[in-house]
Amino acid sequence: MFCHRIISAACALLLLGACATPPPVSGGSARGDYRYVEKYLDWLVDREMSDNDITGLSIALVDDQRVIWQKGYGYADLENKIPATPETVYRAGSIAKVFTAAATMQLAEQDKLDIDQPLVAALPDFAIKTRFAKAGPVTPRNIMTHHSGLPSNFLRGMFVRNPGHFETVVEGLREEHLTFPPNYVFSYSNVGMALLGATVQKVSGEPFESYMTEHFFKPMEMNQSRFASRAVAKAYENNKEIEVFSLRDMPAANLLSNVIDLGHFLKMQFADGHYGGKNILSARSAHEMVRIQNASFPLAFNSYVGLGWMMHGIEVPGGGPVASHGGSLPDSHSMMAILPEHKLGVVVLSNSASAHLAVSKISAEALRLMLEAKTGIHQEPAKTAKTKEREPTPEELRQFNGYFDTLVGLSKISTDSGSIDVDVVGHRFRLIAHEDGLFSLKYKLFGIMPVSVGAFEDIRVSMTTIDGRQIVVGRLGGESMMFGEKLKPGIIPEQFLQRIGQYEIVEKIDGPTPERIELKEENGLLVGEVRFAEKPDLLLRIGFQPVSENEAVTAGLGSGRGDTLRLIYQDNEARLGFSGHQLRKKLN
Repeated sequence: MFCHRIISAACALLLLGACATPPPVSGGSARGDYRYVEKYLDWLVDREMSDNDITGLSIALVDDQRVIWQKGYGYADLENKIPATPETVYRAGSIAKVFTAAATMQLAEQDKLDIDQPLVAALPDFAIKTRFAKAGPVTPRNIMTHHSGLPSNFLRGMFVRNPGHFETVVEGLREEHLTFPPNYVFSYSNVGMALLGATVQKVSGEPFESYMTEHFFKPMEMNQSRFASRAVAKAYENNKEIEVFSLRDMPAANLLSNVIDLGHFLKMQFADGHYGGKNILSARSAHEMVRIQNASFPLAFNSYVGLGWMMHGIEVPGGGPVASHGGSLPDSHSMMAILPEHKLGVVVLSNSASAHLAVSKISAEALRLMLEAKTGIHQEPAKTAKTKEREPTPEELRQFNGYFDTLVGLSKISTDSGSIDVDVVGHRFRLIAHEDGLFSLKYKLFGIMPVSVGAFEDIRVSMTTIDGRQIVVGRLGGESMMFGEKLKPGIIPEQFLQRIGQYEIVEKIDGPTPERIELKEENGLLVGEVRFAEKPDLLLRIGFQPVSENEAVTAGLGSGRGDTLRLIYQDNEARLGFSGHQLRKKLN
């Protein structure tokens, strides 16, 4: 959530002066009357679609076993003027992970696998290297909680026009390393869900997509839902159709569905695993999936997770735990969220690249209003205390000066001027010290003038030390999460210094390809830089920390960190190896 606020900083600046129709006013409603909820969401969806250039969007609200309201907005097919409806099928993206986790739990109920035993017991072909000799095993449970230590992605063949079978990940991982010890830190993993899909196939004896159809979609009357290797729904950016690419890791992200069908899944969850007289999951499994699994982990902060479900990211004051899962693809975004204690749920699906913040905002507001309509509970979100600004202390200037791995890549923080200036993803910010010991963010307009931006108003950051690591913690309302880690420059092996320069990927990629790849040395830190033609203003910077004479890992904690960069020799030339790809140095 924090990283998307940072990336959208420039957009937020442009919208500061925008005009908007005021929201409808509630005239007071009887308990269980959702008419104001519908009216308000009508207004909110229209505003979000206009502000964010969203082409098509559909929404459904569920109260236990009853669909309260469902509606489509805009167009499913703009060119042919086909309107979006509740029946419109979208790319639901990573909402797929909830279904893959549910399939794993279903098979565990049948004693076909044990979620707390090593994954290799159910998937014998699985193997991966490790640098953590004393760590525990990779298990289905820690995969479902994204604490497995598996790489976030296996990049070769991952996002292309014509993907291969997701089971190929099993073979590709044999030459890779675990990124962290299992059960150490949250690290979102598409690879892990691909492995769970392969496990479902192995222990059930059925192809993954067939298993999901026969054991979930048909019994729950999800007639328009399916797992598919290729995307078939249209997608848009700035109301212009864009090419869609498919994710190889089908169990992680290749779910096609509509809000009606996903509403049926929510009914099953609210009915303790039952739907239409059929037992899809046991009540125990349904409850376990929305139980926080990592509350005691030192690096959890408030970034809690269930099994398949995220238990953080959306806040509904007074509503108890919120279980949710978004589906974020480069071309479209979605959100499915529930209040388990009150059996209220919302599904929002879109076909637009710019809809990420909108689907989350609409979902949170929908749950907040539904809760009030059903129970009368109304609590204002916790507001960040507005303490006075102050000058940073010499110790704070020392702590923050240096390089940090953050949610949006490598960041350089300079305190030479007596202020804390941040340079990341091509944008500049300033950390402002406050009397309560926390720091707020200001965007540096034109890279010079610090200004307050609405997207950052309630974000506060601080620094703490855990397990010898200097960690920046971000806080928003009642939620906190790991924002970044300070990196320690060191001695770079001579073999890596000899490989400094620009690179190209050796094999042809049938999909988005980096326009520029460079390995460089910067103040004792090994740095990778990547640019994409599709996002020319975005500079992705990655820090690497050597772990041997010929291997380095992406620095930092969490998703996309800990991946191995190798020095290799192939076809009589020196190359780099990274996540299944080989990179050749460009000749000047």
